[in-house]
Amino acid sequence: MSSLPHYASTQLKTLSRDLSWLRFNARVLQEAQCPTVPLLERLKFLAIFSSNLDEFFKVRVATLRRLVKLKKKTRAQLADNPKRELRKVLEEVGRQQEEFGVTFREQLLPELNRHHIHLLNEAELSETQREWTARYFEEKVRDLLSPVVLDDAMHHLFLKDQTVYLAFYLREPRNPKAGIEPERVLLMELPTKRHGGRFVRLPDEGEERYVLFLDDVIRVGAAELFPAYQRVEVNAIKLSRDAELDIEEEVSGDLMEKIRNSLSKRATGFPARLLYDPQMPKETLRAIKQKTGITDEELVEGSRYHNFRDFFGFPEFSDPGFNYPARPALPHPTLPRTGSLLAAIAQRDHLLHPPYQSFDYVTRLLREAATDPRVSAVSITLYRVASKSAVVKALLKAAKHGKQVTVVVELKARFDEESNLFWSDKLKRAGANVIFTPPELKVHSKMLLLTRREADETTRQYAYFSTGNFNESTSQLYTDHGLFTADERLTREAAAVFEYLRDQSVVPKLEQLLVAPFGLRPGLNALIDYETKQAQKGKEAYIILKVNSVEDRGMIAKLYHASAAGVRVELIVRGIGCLVPGQPDFSENITQHGLVDRFLEHSRVYVFGHGGEEKVYVSSADWMTRNLDRRVEVAFPILDESLRAEVRHLLDLQRNDTVKARDFENSYILADAGKKPMQAQEATYTWLKGLKRRQRKTEITGLKRI
Repeated sequence: MSSLPHYASTQLKTLSRDLSWLRFNARVLQEAQCPTVPLLERLKFLAIFSSNLDEFFKVRVATLRRLVKLKKKTRAQLADNPKRELRKVLEEVGRQQEEFGVTFREQLLPELNRHHIHLLNEAELSETQREWTARYFEEKVRDLLSPVVLDDAMHHLFLKDQTVYLAFYLREPRNPKAGIEPERVLLMELPTKRHGGRFVRLPDEGEERYVLFLDDVIRVGAAELFPAYQRVEVNAIKLSRDAELDIEEEVSGDLMEKIRNSLSKRATGFPARLLYDPQMPKETLRAIKQKTGITDEELVEGSRYHNFRDFFGFPEFSDPGFNYPARPALPHPTLPRTGSLLAAIAQRDHLLHPPYQSFDYVTRLLREAATDPRVSAVSITLYRVASKSAVVKALLKAAKHGKQVTVVVELKARFDEESNLFWSDKLKRAGANVIFTPPELKVHSKMLLLTRREADETTRQYAYFSTGNFNESTSQLYTDHGLFTADERLTREAAAVFEYLRDQSVVPKLEQLLVAPFGLRPGLNALIDYETKQAQKGKEAYIILKVNSVEDRGMIAKLYHASAAGVRVELIVRGIGCLVPGQPDFSENITQHGLVDRFLEHSRVYVFGHGGEEKVYVSSADWMTRNLDRRVEVAFPILDESLRAEVRHLLDLQRNDTVKARDFENSYILADAGKKPMQAQEATYTWLKGLKRRQRKTEITGLKRI
């Protein structure tokens, strides 16, 4: 294959990773704005947007600020100018924050009111409501408060990460002769957790329902809290701290100790953003800056209320249409509801599609393996697990029953390090062999391998490969694909990958699995090159990718090269998409869209035309440099023809969505005139619901195909 074309250089036309991610969060905000989304679900999309942006500041903005502080010569070696990038990012964040405020104030609050739900502030309370709120403050809230004075006796004020604080500005003493200072500034943590939530439900009045922020309950009680002052102004702030671990750059020392140190540093990391109420008196803001050491660079003008992620806990109302309709997990068409899963897997491959189908099949398989006297060994990779993990409990049970349990625990799963440390300690105490990979290598693949002695005394292995984590909680929210198989072509190579995880000095030679960091990039390059050669010969050539992110410059250059040769490339990208599609000469044969809907699109699927013998891979890996070069990722082929058709059909539903799909510019892709709109996630549930037991013949009509 010829070398990469000129646009593989540093002049490669791409959208920056951070601006692309902000485009994704804008799509989340679009869901909050969408009138066809149930009302209380729209509030949850605001919460998701807010939570996403918090993490963005903690990780990406903090990283950019650290890059800006590098020496000029060092900065010059970076692909992008961090100072210019930071300026663009903050401008876009400001625009989105303004749009967020308009969405909340001018769309969602009026819509709540129309449905007789009123989110009041303290100034809007009736006299009766104010009296009720004052009593509630005295009985339920006052004892939870512990304000501190920002005076000369305080040398430094430490603010917790991602925590709302209320600042009190006290002035005009009622008795000036009493020796009370004319002005005081106090600060206290908003006691959301100890109170049991951010919102207070007031008594109904007929069909009218009323809700109050906890912040405003405290504002009502502020005068009683500080009776010596005539005027008490209450405003909110919130700090986000730098959460970037940078652990991947470290290559020596004890990994667990590094992780524990990083966790402690995270709690005290450098400020990345201080959100403040624009109505806050300048005296209050000045005192906070002075006591915390926060500079104007970290200040971001917010609103009256912060931590909109607390809207996940907004009071529930049972009105019809307020929430998504129930979508109970579907029974699997070929896996038994009761009885042995191992026996069913021994007969044939099975695909699982959470959350449309229940993740319980995975935990059932683990529980069955734990007690099956013929199962001798269980190996699994754990990246993120649930807080009360049924998966880990099954592994502990397996160890108790004398199985050889090998667990590869990823300690560098950002924001889950503490949980993973907890479960790894439990597993080690139970006798499991717990493997932590080297600091420079992150295990993101999702694999389970069981070894069993069969009735004829032969040894057989059973595997489960997945795009999603072994996490029963997120399995209800994330769309993923999982493959149960006893196909020796796949199980033998899964065993080789586990051997590699035990000892990276021996790189396995694999024919079926594409495994990073040693085989995924070369394998993908070869598949793209094959399509390029086909196109150059004038033959049909196409690539369809469904991923969370496309960021790696080398892979983008390969796709540009393929497009220039005539390969049709279709991208379904949920999040970061740095490739610029539809450009003359180098990407005119590339299209891109993404879906944001009820469930988080999490599965990765790669399709290659391959001269009429279509190849379909399902994977844990996005097309990002970190996934291809610094992580253990697995892309597994769907070898069973009927299952390959199943994955392809579900992918085609995504490709033909005309309700929740947005193009590269975030414009909705609408159905052609006269055609019925199609919503992929709804169509997926309906299609899977209609699958008959043991019937795998896929009938596909009316869908655009490549």
